[in-house]
Amino acid sequence: MTVTFKALSALLSYPGAELQGAVGEILDAIRAENLVAAESRAALERFAREIEAADLYDLQERYVDLFDKTRRLSLHLFEHVHGESRDRGQAMVDLARLYEAGGLELDASELPDYLPLFLEYLSTRPLAEARGVLADALHIVTALEERLAARGSSYAAVFAAIRSAAGGRAAVPVPEGSTEPAENDLAALDAAWEETAVTFGPGDSFDGCSVDRLKIRMRAGRRDVRRAEA
Repeated sequence: MTVTFKALSALLSYPGAELQGAVGEILDAIRAENLVAAESRAALERFAREIEAADLYDLQERYVDLFDKTRRLSLHLFEHVHGESRDRGQAMVDLARLYEAGGLELDASELPDYLPLFLEYLSTRPLAEARGVLADALHIVTALEERLAARGSSYAAVFAAIRSAAGGRAAVPVPEGSTEPAENDLAALDAAWEETAVTFGPGDSFDGCSVDRLKIRMRAGRRDVRRAEA
């Protein structure tokens, strides 16, 4: 079991009083496993202490504003790979079966491509396997990190830590002068995003459920996820 991925899953989940009360334990677990590089860990610790000290209602409102009101920051992985195409449904089924094969049971209300749930699954796997699966979703993680950093959101620290734990570099530089559009421009930006969301994936020629099939589906959207930044 890789505790770091479960800890990062908790930090990316909808915040509640339980999360605020567990910050110290979460940070202790991340330090003990030492999978996150020092630079990324320092930023993550600042973020976690911010979570711990914040007003809970403000924290929850910020979370919803970031992750639920614009598709560009969606925490659902296949939103960025398959958009609204029919391939997304089959990819969901494949991922749910992968979880079940690994012993992770889903609630009926849970979508399997929710990033905190994906990280929770990775936490149950041997480190080498978890890193291998995560490597093929890192283009999504990186794009989200860059978008959050451009907004000045401290949540970017969690994505930097995910990449670091996966063996990636400690930080993504934000180009000088890079800024996120004003809030009143988000509707137009999301409309442009939808135009780039095309069908990805290998179709029906790959039967069964496996890590390899999941990797193919993740890789298929790599270029288009980065294009969606514009």
